[in-house]
Amino acid sequence: MATIRDVARLANVSVATVSNALNSADRVSPELLARVRAAVEKLSYAPHAGARSMRKRSSGLLGLIVGDITNPFFSDLFEAVEDAAAARGYLVLLCNSSERSEREEAHLKMLRSQRIDGLILAPTGAASMNRASLLAQLEVPVVLVDRAMDGLGYDSVVLDNRKAGFEATSHLIGCGHRRIGLINGPEILRTAADRMQGYREALLAAGLRFDPALVREAGFQEQPAHEAALDLMALPEGPTALFATNNLMTVGCVKAVADRGLSCPEDVSLVGIDDLPWADAVSPRLTAIAQPVRAMGETALTLLAERIAGTRLGAGTTTVMAPRLIIRRSCGTPAPAKAAHV
Repeated sequence: MATIRDVARLANVSVATVSNALNSADRVSPELLARVRAAVEKLSYAPHAGARSMRKRSSGLLGLIVGDITNPFFSDLFEAVEDAAAARGYLVLLCNSSERSEREEAHLKMLRSQRIDGLILAPTGAASMNRASLLAQLEVPVVLVDRAMDGLGYDSVVLDNRKAGFEATSHLIGCGHRRIGLINGPEILRTAADRMQGYREALLAAGLRFDPALVREAGFQEQPAHEAALDLMALPEGPTALFATNNLMTVGCVKAVADRGLSCPEDVSLVGIDDLPWADAVSPRLTAIAQPVRAMGETALTLLAERIAGTRLGAGTTTVMAPRLIIRRSCGTPAPAKAAHV
């Protein structure tokens, strides 16, 4: 990594001037400040977070970047990672990318300046030209969670998303449904693509035709899912069941069914991925595909700690976690006269 002396040499100023420019910009002339900032940018220099980090060559800090902290999955993941990290003497810096690549990149730069010892990353689905470079500049072990990225060689911990999609759809087919609406995330995300694949494989296994008219993309968000569900239920041949591929979209579907004046499961059956904390407390109780969130967080932290300690070597591996179908009361047999579009 570049040092403050490298910055001073490139900017043709003293080390003290660089320090003042970084910490007390008002004490440096605009001309010198511009030179220092240009050198910092060119060298990708990141100041040390503190003397302790410099002395011990370890900050005791880990980074965790999640896609959407308002999603209960990610808040549960943070709790699991933080508990496991504390047991090993680490503190965790939580960052929320809001599924935006520019925010993810800003967090990576900030975490580099903090001299973190390792990073757990749930990458955004948005294209990022700088992600690989910024991760390499961290020069610390990285573990991916929830979403894997090909070609980077990092350890990753993910759900068997194809199986999750297959089991949810197969359960609805087993209840007698033949027209199943799928409300999915953006297929640029491996998570969403694999859940779609599981949906299609379940239809194929049951001898049912895949109908693209029954599929909507709702960005893994509640309001778009609400609109998508209303759209599906307004079709001339509407679905008799809905499958939402994450928890926020499940909420949107629940609201849409109510807004149409319909009942679940009498009019429309519903299954979602992620077992919401209140899924067993609403009426009807929601059938869901549960992810082992705590196990995913703990496993990611264990892999990261082993990489930091040097006890885990070689190319990264992918740990695939099994989903679990929890059958409650939101799925029933479609009535012969049922039509969700009425």
